[in-house]
Amino acid sequence: MKDQDIHAELSSIRDLMERSAKFISLSGLSGVMAGIYALIGAFLGWEILTHESVGLLRNDFAVIIQLCIVAFGVLVLSIGTGVWLSIRKAKKLGQPFWNTGSQRLLINMAIPLVSGGLFTFILIYRGYYGVVAPATLIFYGMALVAGSHYTYSGVKSLGIIEILLGLLCALMPGYGLRCWAIGFGLLHIIYGTVMHFKYDK
Repeated sequence: MKDQDIHAELSSIRDLMERSAKFISLSGLSGVMAGIYALIGAFLGWEILTHESVGLLRNDFAVIIQLCIVAFGVLVLSIGTGVWLSIRKAKKLGQPFWNTGSQRLLINMAIPLVSGGLFTFILIYRGYYGVVAPATLIFYGMALVAGSHYTYSGVKSLGIIEILLGLLCALMPGYGLRCWAIGFGLLHIIYGTVMHFKYDK
Protein backbone atom coordinates (compact mmCIF):
# COMPACT_ATOMS: atom_id res chain seq x y z
CA MET A 1 0.00 0.00 0.00
CA LYS A 2 2.84 2.33 0.86
CA ASP A 3 4.58 1.52 -2.44
CA GLN A 4 1.41 2.46 -4.32
CA ASP A 5 1.24 5.75 -2.44
CA ILE A 6 4.87 6.50 -3.25
CA HIS A 7 4.37 5.70 -6.94
CA ALA A 8 1.24 7.87 -7.06
CA GLU A 9 3.08 10.73 -5.40
CA LEU A 10 6.07 10.42 -7.76
CA SER A 11 3.72 10.36 -10.73
CA SER A 12 1.99 13.47 -9.45
CA ILE A 13 5.33 15.26 -8.97
CA ARG A 14 6.50 14.23 -12.44
CA ASP A 15 3.24 15.47 -13.97
CA LEU A 16 3.56 18.77 -12.11
CA MET A 17 7.16 19.24 -13.28
CA GLU A 18 6.21 18.51 -16.89
CA ARG A 19 3.35 20.98 -16.75
CA SER A 20 5.62 23.70 -15.41
CA ALA A 21 8.46 22.99 -17.86
CA LYS A 22 6.36 22.49 -20.97
CA PHE A 23 3.72 24.56 -22.69
CA ILE A 24 0.79 22.16 -22.84
CA SER A 25 -1.90 24.78 -23.40
CA LEU A 26 -1.18 24.86 -27.12
CA SER A 27 -4.55 24.41 -28.82
CA GLY A 28 -5.00 21.98 -31.68
CA LEU A 29 -7.74 24.17 -33.11
CA SER A 30 -5.22 26.99 -33.47
CA GLY A 31 -3.29 24.79 -35.89
CA VAL A 32 -6.44 24.06 -37.86
CA MET A 33 -7.34 27.75 -38.06
CA ALA A 34 -3.77 28.69 -39.05
CA GLY A 35 -4.01 26.15 -41.85
CA ILE A 36 -7.31 27.58 -43.05
CA TYR A 37 -5.89 31.12 -43.00
CA ALA A 38 -2.86 29.92 -44.97
CA LEU A 39 -5.03 28.25 -47.63
CA ILE A 40 -7.07 31.43 -47.99
CA GLY A 41 -3.83 33.40 -48.24
CA ALA A 42 -2.48 31.01 -50.87
CA PHE A 43 -5.67 31.40 -52.88
CA LEU A 44 -5.41 35.19 -52.71
CA GLY A 45 -1.74 34.96 -53.68
CA TRP A 46 -2.63 32.80 -56.66
CA GLU A 47 -5.27 35.31 -57.71
CA ILE A 48 -2.73 38.13 -57.50
CA LEU A 49 -0.16 36.24 -59.54
CA THR A 50 -2.57 35.08 -62.24
CA HIS A 51 -4.65 38.24 -62.57
CA GLU A 52 -4.77 39.26 -66.20
CA SER A 53 -3.49 42.78 -65.50
CA VAL A 54 -0.31 41.56 -63.80
CA GLY A 55 0.05 38.18 -65.43
CA LEU A 56 3.26 39.19 -67.21
CA LEU A 57 4.65 41.18 -64.27
CA ARG A 58 5.14 38.51 -61.65
CA ASN A 59 8.32 40.13 -60.38
CA ASP A 60 6.82 43.58 -60.30
CA PHE A 61 7.35 45.39 -56.99
CA ALA A 62 3.63 46.17 -56.59
CA VAL A 63 2.78 42.46 -56.86
CA ILE A 64 5.42 41.57 -54.27
CA ILE A 65 3.98 44.17 -51.90
CA GLN A 66 0.49 42.68 -52.30
CA LEU A 67 1.82 39.19 -51.59
CA CYS A 68 3.67 40.46 -48.51
CA ILE A 69 0.46 42.08 -47.23
CA VAL A 70 -1.43 38.81 -47.66
CA ALA A 71 1.35 36.85 -45.91
CA PHE A 72 1.44 39.37 -43.06
CA GLY A 73 -2.35 39.12 -42.70
CA VAL A 74 -2.12 35.33 -42.47
CA LEU A 75 0.63 35.65 -39.85
CA VAL A 76 -1.31 38.12 -37.67
CA LEU A 77 -4.53 36.08 -37.84
CA SER A 78 -2.69 32.83 -37.07
CA ILE A 79 -0.81 34.24 -34.08
CA GLY A 80 -3.85 36.08 -32.76
CA THR A 81 -6.11 33.03 -33.02
CA GLY A 82 -3.42 30.77 -31.56
CA VAL A 83 -2.89 32.99 -28.52
CA TRP A 84 -6.63 33.39 -27.92
CA LEU A 85 -7.39 29.65 -28.17
CA SER A 86 -4.37 28.72 -26.06
CA ILE A 87 -5.34 31.20 -23.33
CA ARG A 88 -8.84 29.73 -23.35
CA LYS A 89 -7.42 26.19 -23.06
CA ALA A 90 -5.09 27.26 -20.22
CA LYS A 91 -8.04 28.67 -18.27
CA LYS A 92 -9.95 25.46 -18.87
CA LEU A 93 -7.01 23.46 -17.49
CA GLY A 94 -6.64 25.87 -14.58
CA GLN A 95 -3.09 26.78 -15.57
CA PRO A 96 -1.35 30.08 -16.33
CA PHE A 97 -0.85 30.78 -20.04
CA TRP A 98 2.42 32.64 -19.47
CA ASN A 99 4.67 30.22 -17.58
CA THR A 100 8.19 28.83 -17.82
CA GLY A 101 7.21 26.49 -20.63
CA SER A 102 5.61 29.18 -22.79
CA GLN A 103 8.57 31.52 -22.20
CA ARG A 104 11.08 28.89 -23.26
CA LEU A 105 8.95 27.94 -26.25
CA LEU A 106 8.77 31.56 -27.39
CA ILE A 107 12.50 32.20 -26.97
CA ASN A 108 13.59 29.03 -28.77
CA MET A 109 11.18 29.55 -31.66
CA ALA A 110 11.90 33.27 -31.96
CA ILE A 111 15.57 32.82 -32.92
CA PRO A 112 15.00 30.85 -36.17
CA LEU A 113 11.75 32.72 -36.91
CA VAL A 114 13.30 36.19 -36.65
CA SER A 115 16.40 35.03 -38.54
CA GLY A 116 14.20 33.49 -41.23
CA GLY A 117 12.05 36.61 -41.47
CA LEU A 118 15.07 38.86 -41.93
CA PHE A 119 16.60 36.45 -44.44
CA THR A 120 13.32 36.40 -46.38
CA PHE A 121 13.25 40.19 -46.56
CA ILE A 122 16.83 40.12 -47.87
CA LEU A 123 15.81 37.61 -50.55
CA ILE A 124 12.92 39.84 -51.59
CA TYR A 125 15.17 42.92 -51.61
CA ARG A 126 17.72 41.13 -53.80
CA GLY A 127 15.00 39.86 -56.14
CA TYR A 128 15.39 36.14 -55.34
CA TYR A 129 11.64 35.57 -55.28
CA GLY A 130 11.83 31.93 -56.31
CA VAL A 131 13.42 30.82 -53.05
CA VAL A 132 11.22 32.83 -50.68
CA ALA A 133 8.69 30.01 -50.16
CA PRO A 134 11.37 27.33 -49.54
CA ALA A 135 13.18 29.63 -47.10
CA THR A 136 10.03 30.34 -45.07
CA LEU A 137 9.19 26.63 -44.87
CA ILE A 138 12.73 25.65 -43.82
CA PHE A 139 13.11 28.34 -41.16
CA TYR A 140 9.60 27.67 -39.83
CA GLY A 141 10.42 23.96 -39.62
CA MET A 142 13.61 24.77 -37.73
CA ALA A 143 11.60 26.93 -35.31
CA LEU A 144 9.20 24.06 -34.65
CA VAL A 145 12.04 21.62 -34.01
CA ALA A 146 13.74 24.10 -31.67
CA GLY A 147 10.55 24.73 -29.73
CA SER A 148 9.39 21.11 -29.64
CA HIS A 149 11.39 20.44 -26.46
CA TYR A 150 9.01 22.72 -24.57
CA THR A 151 5.65 21.53 -25.87
CA TYR A 152 4.06 18.42 -27.41
CA SER A 153 6.55 16.00 -28.99
CA GLY A 154 4.56 15.85 -32.23
CA VAL A 155 5.61 19.41 -33.02
CA LYS A 156 9.09 18.10 -33.82
CA SER A 157 7.73 15.73 -36.46
CA LEU A 158 5.77 18.57 -38.05
CA GLY A 159 8.94 20.69 -38.07
CA ILE A 160 10.98 17.99 -39.80
CA ILE A 161 8.29 17.57 -42.45
CA GLU A 162 8.22 21.34 -43.03
CA ILE A 163 12.02 21.37 -43.50
CA LEU A 164 11.91 18.46 -45.96
CA LEU A 165 9.07 20.13 -47.87
CA GLY A 166 11.07 23.36 -48.03
CA LEU A 167 14.10 21.54 -49.44
CA LEU A 168 11.91 19.77 -51.99
CA CYS A 169 10.32 23.10 -52.88
CA ALA A 170 13.78 24.56 -53.54
CA LEU A 171 14.32 21.84 -56.15
CA MET A 172 10.99 22.61 -57.87
CA PRO A 173 11.01 26.13 -59.35
CA GLY A 174 7.52 27.44 -60.00
CA TYR A 175 5.86 25.37 -57.29
CA GLY A 176 6.61 27.71 -54.38
CA LEU A 177 3.03 28.80 -53.73
CA ARG A 178 1.75 25.23 -53.92
CA CYS A 179 4.38 24.01 -51.46
CA TRP A 180 3.66 26.98 -49.20
CA ALA A 181 -0.05 26.07 -49.23
CA ILE A 182 0.75 22.45 -48.38
CA GLY A 183 3.22 23.32 -45.62
CA PHE A 184 1.40 26.14 -43.88
CA GLY A 185 -2.10 25.09 -44.89
CA LEU A 186 -2.73 21.38 -45.31
CA LEU A 187 -0.11 20.15 -42.83
CA HIS A 188 -1.34 22.55 -40.16
CA ILE A 189 -4.92 21.39 -40.60
CA ILE A 190 -3.92 17.72 -40.38
CA TYR A 191 -1.62 18.19 -37.39
CA GLY A 192 -4.03 20.54 -35.61
CA THR A 193 -6.87 18.05 -36.02
CA VAL A 194 -4.77 15.19 -34.62
CA MET A 195 -3.59 17.34 -31.74
CA HIS A 196 -7.13 18.50 -30.95
CA PHE A 197 -8.53 15.00 -30.62
CA LYS A 198 -5.44 13.78 -28.74
CA TYR A 199 -4.94 16.62 -26.23
CA ASP A 200 -7.91 18.99 -26.26
CA LYS A 201 -10.61 16.50 -25.33
